Amino acid sequence: MVRNSELESADKVPAQVDVVIVGAGFAGLYAQWRLSKLGLAVQGFEAGSDVGGTWYWNRYPGARCDVESLEYSYSFSPELLQEWEWTEKYATQPEILSYIEHVATRFNLRRRIRFSTQVSSVEYQSAESRWVVRTDRGDEVSARFCIMATGCLSLPRRPDFPGLDSFRGRVFHTGDWPHEGVDFSGRRVGIIGTGSSGIQAIPPIAEQAGQLFVFQRTANYSVPAHNQQLDPSHQRWFKNNSSDLRDRMRRSSVGTLTDRNPVSALAVEPEERERVFEAAWLRGGAGFTRCFSDLLTSAKANEFASEFVRNKIRSIVQDPQVADLLCPRDYPLGAKRICVDTGYYATFNRPNVRLVDVRRAPIIGVVEDGLRTSAQSFELDDLVFATGYDAVTGALLDMSIRRDDGMSLKDKWSTGPETYLGLMTAGFPNLFFITGPGSPSVLSNMVLSIEQHVDWIANCVGFLTSSGKRYIEATQQAEGEWTQHVAAVADKTLFPHAASWFLGANVPGKPRVFLPYAGGVDAYGHKCREVEQSGYPGFQLS
Repeated sequence: MVRNSELESADKVPAQVDVVIVGAGFAGLYAQWRLSKLGLAVQGFEAGSDVGGTWYWNRYPGARCDVESLEYSYSFSPELLQEWEWTEKYATQPEILSYIEHVATRFNLRRRIRFSTQVSSVEYQSAESRWVVRTDRGDEVSARFCIMATGCLSLPRRPDFPGLDSFRGRVFHTGDWPHEGVDFSGRRVGIIGTGSSGIQAIPPIAEQAGQLFVFQRTANYSVPAHNQQLDPSHQRWFKNNSSDLRDRMRRSSVGTLTDRNPVSALAVEPEERERVFEAAWLRGGAGFTRCFSDLLTSAKANEFASEFVRNKIRSIVQDPQVADLLCPRDYPLGAKRICVDTGYYATFNRPNVRLVDVRRAPIIGVVEDGLRTSAQSFELDDLVFATGYDAVTGALLDMSIRRDDGMSLKDKWSTGPETYLGLMTAGFPNLFFITGPGSPSVLSNMVLSIEQHVDWIANCVGFLTSSGKRYIEATQQAEGEWTQHVAAVADKTLFPHAASWFLGANVPGKPRVFLPYAGGVDAYGHKCREVEQSGYPGFQLS
């Protein structure tokens, strides 16, 4: 075992450590803290110049979490919980980043991380049962364990429109926003994409821009955040009862305090159904899909909720034709990740905002002074891509992860990812994923799921170290059974009824496989505990 004292600074990378962690967001930082507590030597790598992960890169106007800030925070340190004061119900990107930076400083985690460093390859050396990690700065580190904390939404997808290189204006992507910010005052701006980042960015950009063109292919369901300043008494209540509240979150379906109403939308009278929908709309947030038990399993129940939201859109947007374009009709509400907004639909009442339907008239290319659809040309000064990410698997497959016999993770997952519990994949010993495919990940409160995964990994590594085991690896049988289970659970829901990034449908050529586990945080956590307490069945230990 390598002693932590040998890791004096982030710029001094040793040749050999116990654990390499890739990424320094919520997942990477907690993994650094937890694994170091075991007395292991840990080396981290991060592409950004500082900690933050998703919240380091996503600095676009309006960027905000869609989970309430008190719940979207670490639970591992009671002292951290008590000393940090959140200001808003739904924290902004700058506040979340400040929180993560505070955590890194408070627990002295930066000294184990090499920043501004991209991991280029991760190769398993079977004779030594070790991973060799190489970076774009020439580092080469041998580690017994490798933990991928690369994030589920961290590889931006950039459409390759013909002529894009000829555009004379400025080009931005919401997932890689300039740190100094962008001034759109008086400018002609085009934004492509109306998913979560687009829905958050459009209102503040519209307040600045001289003219904003919103290029929409698929309308999305969005509910209001009804964001507000946090009541100090509510924050004290949460802190004073945090232990019980965190237990409630872990026993819930998505890892929040707003859990699913056990009542079916089909079991109540129409007036009661509308009352519940209205109460959920006024409360705001992504919990809207949980206001009845069957909104994500019954097409009939879902249509009631979908039409309720469409009626809200019609009541907000003054132009009936624009409202009609903004009303989703070709997939169930919640089958794509439901969006949470501040003034999104009302923005289309502004005289400087125009909605462009690129389903009817597709984008055919970019020219020097703007963008062309099959119907007309648009003169633009700036172009903003809010086109999302190669989600869940993108960042993993973007680097070369392989064995020394030539088998790569990309080859193995060529028809879709296969994991056991979303934690490991057969054939790649001692390689762990945090919130990987086959785990609740993006269908849950990510911070809670991150802590659950890291705790499981740390306990596993501790067990291997104390018992003298050399490695752990998922078995083909357990992996196959779990992959089938993940698909079967998804098929019982309405999720597969939408061409969403949950299925990889936003990336041309990506296998259409439902990526997260839809069985719930509670059921998943129970399964993980059962595996750990039973001596890791489904895994091969040397």
